[in-house]
Amino acid sequence: MHGAAVPAAEDEYPDEYHDDVFPYAEAPDDGTPWQAPADLEEHLYELCEADDAYTYLRAIAVTGLYRPVSVAEIEPGATDRPVLTVDLPDGRRIAQMYTAGLLPRPHPEVVYEFVTLGTLAAELPDDIDLLVVNAATPCQQFYLTTDEERNVWADLHADLYVDDRLHDRIDTRRTGAPESPVLLHGLACGAHLCFANGDAWNTLDWHGAGHHSEIERLAEWWGVHDREDWLATQERLLNREVSPWYWDFVLGARTSLIEQFGPRVDPELWRQCVEVTIRDRMAESGGPDSPHEPGDDPELDDLVAALRGLVGKIIRYESRFRADDLLPPDGHVRTIAAWDIGRASKMARWGRGARYATHAELEAAVERASHAARSAYTSWEEFSAGYILGRCLHFDEEQFGAWYTTVLQAHRELTTDPDSPWLTVPFA
Repeated sequence: MHGAAVPAAEDEYPDEYHDDVFPYAEAPDDGTPWQAPADLEEHLYELCEADDAYTYLRAIAVTGLYRPVSVAEIEPGATDRPVLTVDLPDGRRIAQMYTAGLLPRPHPEVVYEFVTLGTLAAELPDDIDLLVVNAATPCQQFYLTTDEERNVWADLHADLYVDDRLHDRIDTRRTGAPESPVLLHGLACGAHLCFANGDAWNTLDWHGAGHHSEIERLAEWWGVHDREDWLATQERLLNREVSPWYWDFVLGARTSLIEQFGPRVDPELWRQCVEVTIRDRMAESGGPDSPHEPGDDPELDDLVAALRGLVGKIIRYESRFRADDLLPPDGHVRTIAAWDIGRASKMARWGRGARYATHAELEAAVERASHAARSAYTSWEEFSAGYILGRCLHFDEEQFGAWYTTVLQAHRELTTDPDSPWLTVPFA
């Protein structure tokens, strides 16, 4: 079944079961301020202390919320997912919603779906009497669900909610991050994508854009429809088999020339090295009588022309990178491995959000991403340049448009913002 979550058999996945199905947090007994998991929850905590429910509403109108959904009530293939409710002793029914920073470690029996305040105003069932946001935490807030109240929600949504408004930013969790330096490093390998999507970079308790949206993301962008697809894609990314082989083949030819002749490589010598090497390899693989001289094999000639053209494309990109301080004045990109490694780091989390991956598989993939990055690069700046060149070769077509400018902005933020993982997690 497409979109099926990880099987919920406790005997098969015992480590997936835990007690933190719903968020829970206590304020300190000594009267000291509560350490909120992120900036939003800290702001909401302050508003609760000030008894300012309206400004609280304005804040969640901007960010949206997450609602728990029982996996047992999800119909195969259905996008409509029932609201999970609790009946109070006085007969009233309450629905609970949460902000992103408080979401717990994923549990096999409950998923979390993203919802806006506008959607709640229009679609929250009429038999629900109360809405509680961040129940059982120091930033808990209750709201009635009357028509008048819903009108306020709808108006705030119309005024304040903008798709992608919270993208292109660094989001660092203050609590709940893994302690392992290797896991933190592996998570930081996905910092470019976390920045672009506005995701917290340092959490393993991954819900992303909500369970259904994570499933849709993987299907639309990656052709991943189930656990088997995810496992195969994750492995290919970690093995650096998703990006075209010839990108690093061309870069490797320059590396061999640098080792022989020094850092300044003549572009035509580089092109000749690429051509001679690929023709020699084709001859070796096909035997001494295989056609490998120019004119012998039209398909090989086309490949050679494309590879020679790629040399020029890389030279032009690196020239722009130097002008934009992505590379030092004499710098160049040795490998595009980061393009696959960075996406592998995030693929592990997307797989977890879609419930295709177990927690153990998430951790293992993130650790492997860390080891792969450290085997290919020596700094976050070098890793970033490799990632950006891969992205540009994949999408940009030398337009230097949004596929380049947005990731350039991310690079600048990630290498200068004190909250960035690349300034808090050592590369080596």
